[in-house]
Amino acid sequence: MTILGLHHVQLAMPQGGESDAEAFYEDLLGIQRVPKPPHLELRGGCWFESDAVRIHLGVEDGFVPARKAHPALLVDDLESLRHQLGEAGVAVVDDQPLPGFNRFYADDPFGNRLELLSPLGG
Repeated sequence: MTILGLHHVQLAMPQGGESDAEAFYEDLLGIQRVPKPPHLELRGGCWFESDAVRIHLGVEDGFVPARKAHPALLVDDLESLRHQLGEAGVAVVDDQPLPGFNRFYADDPFGNRLELLSPLGG
């Protein structure tokens, strides 16, 4: 048995947050919202997918964001994204250096932590 890759990351969100998720993941991060299968649509939440990444947000009763756990997304222009997020009022938090990468953290509209990073010199 060999693990071939990562299919998607599932994050939680509160009921009714789909439009906030779309404004963040699609409008700010550029990951297109895609339809969920009809039998899963009834649960709420939304999916965002591109050739490079799939992020699925599911509704969780009693939602509380994870503060430490997070996906790390590689981006091609970290400083441009930093500016874009700042213009949208999203706080950006720098952290200890990671060898070979520039990086920062930002929270989605629900408080889920995201690490955004770009290789040094790339």
